[in-house]
Amino acid sequence: MRTKSLKKNRINVVTLGCSKNIYDSEVLMGQLKANNKEVVHEEEGNIVVINTCGFIDNAKEESVNTILAYAEKKEEGLVDKVFVTGCLSERYKPDLQKEIPNVDQYFGTTELPALLKALGADYKHELVGERLTTTPKNYAYLKIAEGCDRPCSFCAIPLMRGKHKSKPIEDLVTEAQKLAANGVKELVLIAQDLTYYGLDLYKKRNLAELLRALVKVDGIEWIRLHYAFPTGFPMDVLEVMKEEPKVCNYIDIPLQHISEDILKSMRRGTTMAKTNALLEQFRAKVPDMTIRTTLIVGYPGETEAHFQELKQWVTDQRFERLGCFTYSHEENTHAFNLVDDVPEEVKQQRANEIMEIQSQISWELNQQKIGKEVKVVIDRKEGSYFVGRTEFDSPDVDNEVLINAEDTYLKTGEYATVKITEAADFDLYAVPVDYKG
Repeated sequence: MRTKSLKKNRINVVTLGCSKNIYDSEVLMGQLKANNKEVVHEEEGNIVVINTCGFIDNAKEESVNTILAYAEKKEEGLVDKVFVTGCLSERYKPDLQKEIPNVDQYFGTTELPALLKALGADYKHELVGERLTTTPKNYAYLKIAEGCDRPCSFCAIPLMRGKHKSKPIEDLVTEAQKLAANGVKELVLIAQDLTYYGLDLYKKRNLAELLRALVKVDGIEWIRLHYAFPTGFPMDVLEVMKEEPKVCNYIDIPLQHISEDILKSMRRGTTMAKTNALLEQFRAKVPDMTIRTTLIVGYPGETEAHFQELKQWVTDQRFERLGCFTYSHEENTHAFNLVDDVPEEVKQQRANEIMEIQSQISWELNQQKIGKEVKVVIDRKEGSYFVGRTEFDSPDVDNEVLINAEDTYLKTGEYATVKITEAADFDLYAVPVDYKG
């Protein structure tokens, strides 16, 4: 017997995947709200929109499982309609329609107007920067470009997101101003490739000019850079970082590997020497910069010698922040023509070894912070701790600063100066500087 949903015409947006997807969901929700639709994020609703990820195997599996779960709820009468959008839907729409036909409609990454129409809403072109943010009130993602023109052999993003397309500086400033008016103090700049920003619109790499415009926005205190590509990095960005206190001394630059053979096969357009020279320039120009990178292990043809070279490089470079992924064999990518010849258990073991090295490096670097005073933003209260971050830490992926909530009161979303008292591998413990306990 069919059970009618309790919440009628309430649209629940479910977001999977990366920060770019979070941003897209927020834009969708802003459009729906402007159409006077009741919309929630990952709560109960009788209409469900699933924003999927199709990047690597684990993400695809999570997306498929989520679609199946809501399709089953629809069968049971617990929800009335299910729509699917995002990267997985862009990449595998015909397969999904065939395998999971109980979904009402599938949409690609560029079909927002059509999705809105299916939801009984109109696409409002005048909504520049109008979003319903789902992150804690003090920070928000600011997507400065869509798509990617890079030819990396392992990456399916150009298949799902298309060619690089920058947003005009004036639109991004307007969006930042609206976010600031709503209490946002930290902008996390995201794109598939930040360093390419502006080439299509301004015929030059224009990230530095964008940063100079964004620092003038009242209310914004921190601006953070995510996903910079190493090849063709615009060095004037470092000058802005050095000169402008609002631009965090932090950069996320996925380097993926260091072996010459692997870099060449990955089509990264760089070499070990160029990569090391770039990192030296970063550290010379902004000495207290925190560099975050990500690596891929188990790429086709990665021998034990290649891996040992990577391990030694990680040990020598002593990155402040580092993440490691196992290679995912993605159809329709250039690398899919290669033999996926590193066994899954070897891939996992190599990732574990890299992270063990990084854990020790992070512990050693954190020990040096004991006794120092740092500015933190308080993101949330969790259990008996207030959880904060320094300018050297991005939300969800980096170190956190834990302050005992039983001894003191701090306001979430506000900044505080704290003194580090203890340090673990990836967590710091602190007390406010005026604490007298």
